[in-house]
Amino acid sequence: MKITRCKLSKKVQRRLLEFFTAEVTARTAADLLDIQPNTAVLFDHKIRLVIDYHLSLEADELFDGEVE
Repeated sequence: MKITRCKLSKKVQRRLLEFFTAEVTARTAADLLDIQPNTAVLFDHKIRLVIDYHLSLEADELFDGEVE
């Protein structure tokens, strides 16, 4: 799974990802990048969905088979 249908440039996406990993709030990241706060919030939400998807795949592989 990857982030699709995003109208932000790759440069802005990369910067938002850097801010996400540095635990900067979406509103602050939006102010720094001069974009709408709702755009930054939506992008953070998409990042969380991708992380959740990959973690669930790892959990499926880890608990493959019978679990007591």
